[in-house]
Amino acid sequence: MSEPIDSFAALQLPPALLSALTDVGYETPSPIQAACIPHLLAGSDLLGEAQTGTGKTAAFALPVLARLDLALKMPQAMVLTPTRELAIQVAEAFQKYAHHMPGFHVLPLYGGQSMVVQLRALSRGAHVIVGTPGRIMDHLERKSLQLDRLQTLVLDEADEMLRMGFIDDVQWILEHTPAERQTALFSATMPEPIRRIAQRYQRDPQHVKIRSATTTVATTRQRYWQVKGADKLEALTRILEVEEDFEAAIIFVRTKIATVELAEKLEARGYEAAALNGDMTQGLREQVVERLKSGGLDIVVATDVAARGIDVPRISHVVNYDVPYDTEAYVHRIGRTGRAGRVGSAILFVAPREMRMLKAIEYATRQKIEPITLPTRSEVADRRVAQFKQQVLDVLADENLDFFFPVVRGMEEDEGEDGQKYSARQIAAALAFLATRERPLQPEGKDIPEPAPRRESRDEPRPERSFRDNREDSRSERPPRESREEFRSERPPRREEAPARRSFSEGNLVRYRIEVGKKDGVMPKEIVGAIANEGGIEGRYIGQIHLFDEYTTVELPAGMPAETLSILKRTRVRQKPLNIRLADAGDEPGQRAPRRSFSGEGKPPFPGKDRPPFRSDERPPFRSEGKPSFPSKDRSFPGSDRPFSKKPRTK
Repeated sequence: MSEPIDSFAALQLPPALLSALTDVGYETPSPIQAACIPHLLAGSDLLGEAQTGTGKTAAFALPVLARLDLALKMPQAMVLTPTRELAIQVAEAFQKYAHHMPGFHVLPLYGGQSMVVQLRALSRGAHVIVGTPGRIMDHLERKSLQLDRLQTLVLDEADEMLRMGFIDDVQWILEHTPAERQTALFSATMPEPIRRIAQRYQRDPQHVKIRSATTTVATTRQRYWQVKGADKLEALTRILEVEEDFEAAIIFVRTKIATVELAEKLEARGYEAAALNGDMTQGLREQVVERLKSGGLDIVVATDVAARGIDVPRISHVVNYDVPYDTEAYVHRIGRTGRAGRVGSAILFVAPREMRMLKAIEYATRQKIEPITLPTRSEVADRRVAQFKQQVLDVLADENLDFFFPVVRGMEEDEGEDGQKYSARQIAAALAFLATRERPLQPEGKDIPEPAPRRESRDEPRPERSFRDNREDSRSERPPRESREEFRSERPPRREEAPARRSFSEGNLVRYRIEVGKKDGVMPKEIVGAIANEGGIEGRYIGQIHLFDEYTTVELPAGMPAETLSILKRTRVRQKPLNIRLADAGDEPGQRAPRRSFSGEGKPPFPGKDRPPFRSDERPPFRSEGKPSFPSKDRSFPGSDRPFSKKPRTK
């Protein structure tokens, strides 16, 4: 029996990859990483059976990067994923692991993105391609994607591709790749069609099967809040303030640097907090744990590795400030609370693009994670006032105040500089102000708008879709007819979705101006995608979009946080920053459209005889599947110079 692998260095990975893993806080490989990496480094085909969230992205990305020839700017590895969200996530993981590999280039290819942009990127060369089946097929048919030097092909979440009706496309792609390639197939389950693909297209594959050891923690209440970027710290402090049973907490982040930064920010807000990470000596780490046990600390900000083995009964809360890399890590984290028969509380902060991991955690733990409604400023103020009142009552009950009675009486009798005398009530109010100056009873800032309610999946974890154009743009990537009929039968009528439109804000839609227009070749769906992905605003809350030569106007919810506007101002579309601002009356010819509410009732009239403005809840001129709106024997792509038909026109 082989010895267990307890470090990435034992896997014989190159120094550049080991440095990148250290940067992101990886120290010990997960079971699937330890099992798969040696086989893939040796060039063997692989059949991996593991749940989402077990760390399989690194299991195939690291050996792929280790075998690349960076001098050859041609696709040497390709990863097929069922959704565009997963394609982006996998591409970002490759980029992160290749941080110390100068010249490395990974290219995601998926529907909803301009074909012209992708063609330009392919012409510059890429070492790794990550894409969805439909768009990969498009490029192979156009011969814009050359796979002559392909060494490794990875099928990620093969069972998901089967369930979404993409398996025929996957087989077509496999038949158009070099026969001598290495093939790695990963799937949470192994239905018969997946086994047939493995038998047909793989050569003596190594079979790795990882059973998830996660179990539910019965004594821990699990909740999540969908974060909105810069509001994360504010949300953390508000949640901790209103928790009734809060005593002490461990807050988990991904990197060592983040432990120090977050601990300092919490200290600045009046919390007794300290960092705990692998860069600290053993003595310092023991001091932090002892202070936590004795009550000298209320919050410890830690990485996964540094927090292993901590057993402090007074830990009432575990906060996953950063989403863990896999479900195993999540269970180990929340196991720090709920000890000695006590009820603990686990809170998960999850961004819209990380909803896949939330579903994977629910699926692996067989336990529902309930959403949190973020406390309002008034609720926080009520909590602080109640605590302050209790402190005053405790002092009145427990302390000898004889010395202070004459002091207050003297202040009542004395006259101020303006000759005015003050009552005991006024003096008490001034003393309350002084006592709470460092931590005002009325918190500053504005309320953070709640994200849209999460849409529930019907079975296994499925990718979250934030707007309509997230669907693939290939004819074959639509789900089977039976699945579509089932979806239609379960989908509520559109009029029942109207309340969700109003949940973003109490205000109306307001017209904004962005500095990208027709001359830049921008399309409405690119604007929707940029705003949805970078600003965290779902497509349902994006109103009319009007394209002009030099700029574009777009309707967005009123009262957006300054942090969101700041992010959108820096967001780039077609290599140009949006520089978003409120539109002026002169930004649009003719009468400016009035503000509209989120009621969703009725449609605005089309302006003039021109083409109606694009709405995020309507189909664009070309359907999201990427097919032209009129019949043609040849396929076409929005933004492409290729004609729809090769036949010459005849008179």
